[in-house]
Amino acid sequence: MGNVPMRVCIVGCGAVGSLFAAHLGSLEDVEVFAFDLSSEHVAAINRSGLRITGKADILARVTASDDPSTIPPCDFGIVATKSYVTKSAMEAVARCFGPNASVCSVQNGVGNEEIIANYVERVMRGTTFPAGHVVSPGVVEMDTTGDTWIGPFEGHAAPMDEVRRLADALNRAGMPTIALEDARGAQWTKLIFNAATNPVGALTGLSHGRLCEIKEVRALVSGLVAEGVAVAEALGITLDSDPEDLIDHAALVAYEHRASMLQDVQARRPTEIDALNAGVAVFGVQTGVPTPLNNAIVALIKGVEQSFAPDVATTEGGPS
Repeated sequence: MGNVPMRVCIVGCGAVGSLFAAHLGSLEDVEVFAFDLSSEHVAAINRSGLRITGKADILARVTASDDPSTIPPCDFGIVATKSYVTKSAMEAVARCFGPNASVCSVQNGVGNEEIIANYVERVMRGTTFPAGHVVSPGVVEMDTTGDTWIGPFEGHAAPMDEVRRLADALNRAGMPTIALEDARGAQWTKLIFNAATNPVGALTGLSHGRLCEIKEVRALVSGLVAEGVAVAEALGITLDSDPEDLIDHAALVAYEHRASMLQDVQARRPTEIDALNAGVAVFGVQTGVPTPLNNAIVALIKGVEQSFAPDVATTEGGPS
């Protein structure tokens, strides 16, 4: 490659996308472009750089834009949008990726890679545990650290050498990343972890550590885990670790972390329930595995989302 920098486009530069953008932006041999619809965030990044606080301290040079036509052709993409905007985001940025570009999802849930594959030939399945929240335009606090796993997405697979090349850049940037031939086990471990904890936090208003302290709530979380594990087993997927252990570990190291779905509910935004619990339920139907707890959680979150509707908000006296 000589002195030609690796060009990476971060699709969705919110909390998680900013973590990837800033870390990669700290490397001399990587040129980072970030596509995000928040004009304030974009302007702040271009004006003062992208700053990460909390578990990391980074001020990185990143070229941000809310207009994908200004982004040059990139070698890699990292999609970090909410799952429900994957299609519209990929429609917008598809022109940024040529036939040899590889695009990796690090989003929550299942079903995102299938959408990405409609727009690019080379796709990676990715799973990431680092999390954070936007403090102000151009500033993101990293709440938790953790590993990232990436691998080829079957049917539209990125070559393993490209998977390793992206993993190498992320590792050098301080984002521990493992390149896998089959990343389904890592993805389903995170899916089960998220589906068991995110909506429960959203429904109770509790941080991860606090909800785990309540015996009845923790039992519900374990019930959701058991359903997800049963579905994964029926699909022939071997989890790379025990979601129960991850939940307990997170309760210690991220006690006050508010899950992304809780942040969405508090901001009266749509949630990713369709890619999480509803995704587990869909595969449950396909494999004949009952998922009554996941079905109930989907119904409850859908009800909460409906309460955000303008007519409901007006009836109830508006947002509290």
